[in-house]
Amino acid sequence: MKTKNFRIVMIIAMVLMLLVSACGTAKTPDTPSDGDAPATEGALKKVVYVTPGTLGDNGFTDSVNEGLQRIAKEYGAEVRVIENGFDSSKYAQSVEAAFAWGPDVLFTDAYGMEDLIKDYSTRYPDVKVVNLDFVLQNDANTINSVTFIQEEGSFMAGVVAALVTTSDLPYANPAKVVGAMGGQDMWVIRSFMYGYEQGVRFIDPEIEVVTNFAGTFSDPVTGKTATKQLFAQDADIVFQIAGLTGSGALEAASEDGKYVIGVDSNQNGTYPGYVVTSMVKDLGGAAFEIYKMMVEGTIEVGKTYEFHYGYAGTYLAIDDFTKAILPEEMLAKIDEIAKKLEAGEIVVERYPKE
Repeated sequence: MKTKNFRIVMIIAMVLMLLVSACGTAKTPDTPSDGDAPATEGALKKVVYVTPGTLGDNGFTDSVNEGLQRIAKEYGAEVRVIENGFDSSKYAQSVEAAFAWGPDVLFTDAYGMEDLIKDYSTRYPDVKVVNLDFVLQNDANTINSVTFIQEEGSFMAGVVAALVTTSDLPYANPAKVVGAMGGQDMWVIRSFMYGYEQGVRFIDPEIEVVTNFAGTFSDPVTGKTATKQLFAQDADIVFQIAGLTGSGALEAASEDGKYVIGVDSNQNGTYPGYVVTSMVKDLGGAAFEIYKMMVEGTIEVGKTYEFHYGYAGTYLAIDDFTKAILPEEMLAKIDEIAKKLEAGEIVVERYPKE
């Protein structure tokens, strides 16, 4: 009798263990494929980026896309990019399509699309809208904006330009002249130039800074012409601030035997020996951090987030391509100044708001 009762107890115990095990398995979330991606609990799974520009610029738009691809990889989000090639006739249809897709988060750099984004963000209040690179607000104050202190990164570009033009590097000439070539003549580009000039004069107040504008962000041929005009004015190094147009500046430097500084993304390897460094505006890093804040529930809706010199802000890309051009003592000087800037020991004046 005791043996029979013991068997019954054991059977009941085994059934209970199986039930507990089954319940535990049902509650275990799917493990991300990379093994370490944070869980989003099913939220914010659709992310769209609508841009007036185009991918493949090796600059602004590509930088944003790098951040979105990181979001896709680490959070498992579905990401779409809607490009417009700077064709304003497409903006309305593209913005409508972006919102109609039903995204949880919409990123944009709404140059030329400001009113459209404000209108649709009001119509679709459940979409979390983030505008990159300048402040954009709607009546409901639901848009988050991301801004960068580009004057700080540009200050460091100016430091590099001044050290190069006063050096005995192979493509430096005796004239103390450096240049900056912008895309369109607009406030944000002038703020780059403003910081750049401060960096140049921090090293040597007697260096002349010559500037011009290509008038476009999407024409490399025009960018090459504008850059060569600066080289013709004795500039031996040019800071290009022109998006896709700036790829022409990189080519011009390689053709004319001059130096150039890239922008937005790391362009150092494009023309080795000529691209000294790049002033990275880490749009991708900033987009990732804003998305992360949304997932964690720490973001303040309607707030503008400002990123300074360093990760997710602006910084100089110093890599093996840079080290192959600049001597160690110059690299040490650049690093010393950058650390002082990050520590707040150097304060870069902001360009006056329009």
